[in-house]
Parts: sequence; C-alpha cells; structure tokens
Amino acid sequence: MSKKIFWFIGVIAICIVGIIVLTDTKAESVVIEYDGQPYIGEASAPVEIVEFGDYKCSHCKDFNDSLFPLINEEFVETGKAKFYYMNYSFIAADSNTAAQFGETVYKELGNEKFWSFHHLLFANQTNASGQENLMSDEFLVAVLAEIASEEEVEKVKQAFSEEGGKEAWNLDMSTAKNLGIVATPSIYIGGKEFTGKTMTDFAKMVEEAANAK
Repeated sequence: MSKKIFWFIGVIAICIVGIIVLTDTKAESVVIEYDGQPYIGEASAPVEIVEFGDYKCSHCKDFNDSLFPLINEEFVETGKAKFYYMNYSFIAADSNTAAQFGETVYKELGNEKFWSFHHLLFANQTNASGQENLMSDEFLVAVLAEIASEEEVEKVKQAFSEEGGKEAWNLDMSTAKNLGIVATPSIYIGGKEFTGKTMTDFAKMVEEAANAK
C-alpha cells in the first residue's frame, strides 16, 4: 500500500459545468439504500464504496480511468469492500439519457454487462479529436453493441423506449438529493463522504468502516 500513495484531490473534484471547487467535510454517517444497485465485488464484503457520477463529467472519466483500477485492486478484489455506482446526472440533458440507458442495461442484461457498458461509456466520453461526444440514443446503442449481442441490444432498445430505466434513475437522483450531493464524482465509504487526498486516506477510511460493522 505504501508504494501506491496517490493524490486524489485532482480527480475527486466537483464537476459543475466546468467549475471545480472543493466539498465541505461531512463526518456523519448516512443511510444509503444499496438493494438493487449495480456493484462489483463479493456480496459478503463488509464495506460499501459508492461513486455518485455523471457520464458527461470529465472528472468521473478520470476517476474511472485512473483511480477505480487502484480501488478495485486494493479493496474490491481483496474482499475488503464492494463498489457501487449511482447516478447523479445533472450536467446536460444527455447526462440523463446516458444514466437511464445504463440503468436499462443493468435491468435487462444484468450486472456484468452493465459494468462492461459503464467502463466503455466512459472510455468513449470523448471522440478521437478530443471533443465531447453527444450521448444520443444512437450513440449509446452503438456503445452497447460493442459488448452485447444484437438480440441483447434490441432488448435494451425496446425497454429503454418504454422508460425501463427511469424508475431506478429517479431513485438514484432522489438519494443524491437527500445526501445533499452537488458534485461528481462524490465518493462515500461506509455511508460517509470521502474528502481525503491520498490512497492512504482512502485505505484508512475503508478500515474504519470495516471496524464499525
């Protein structure tokens, strides 16, 4: 762990129409409903790590590309924690489109396909020229088609046209609102907001959450 001290502050920041500010510390533990949410890790893992994110947020992409692999290796694959993703989509109208489409993928195709789509969507956030992609229905379908069969894609398209992911998205947005979240990515560990700066801070908070069980 000592060799993997990583300064988080450059990535775990607020993404509000391009303005970066810092969050206030929130030391109190809050209750988050995890049932029915996509996660990676062992069901028996003692600690819940949650990212509230927006698929249009550049800092969320940085988190997914750079920090998630470290968190996955150090805490998820070792059985110390499980990692959840919940939507707080607020940057643009297509943020909501992407979030609801992702929820539809999870509902129709399951957890494994959701995470493949999730990572690929962040990988395709920008195009080859560095411009931000419009997350239209057509774009989202094209991304899904890279990791799903034609039959699976059609299943998701049909469910999405019937607002199949809207209820789950509404639940995420309500949770984020109740927590007072105004930034993405916002990370919670064991029901407490992470406001540290290093991987050492992160590990300490995971350990404290495990000990509190």
